[in-house]
Amino acid sequence: HVQLVESGGGSAQAGGSLRVSCSASRNSKRRHCMGWFRQPIGQEREGVAGIDHDDNTKYADSVEGRFTISQDNHKNTQYLQMNSLKPEDTAMYYCAVDLCLSIATMKWADFGYWGQGTQVTVS
Repeated sequence: HVQLVESGGGSAQAGGSLRVSCSASRNSKRRHCMGWFRQPIGQEREGVAGIDHDDNTKYADSVEGRFTISQDNHKNTQYLQMNSLKPEDTAMYYCAVDLCLSIATMKWADFGYWGQGTQVTVS
């Protein structure tokens, strides 16, 4: 199975920016989607952003226009650039991956491989 490792979390002021990264242990030759999820303390995990093999993307309404997901297939790495951060963005952020045809039809619940998470705190 693929292993995912997140990095780049930390603290930021409201209105500031952070970028989190996710490195995969191997690159799948099959069509796949990668995603970012977050889970605030005491709340359920929610899908934040996703990207597919063709670099199509989708975002949760709460981050649309502020967050950008991207990937570098040569480095087996995906990124989540977070701008205009708000205190409500505070959460543990997880990256995930699974086979898919397109991110448009991929359900958040269908992601099956997860990293350990990285904390993002906005004050």
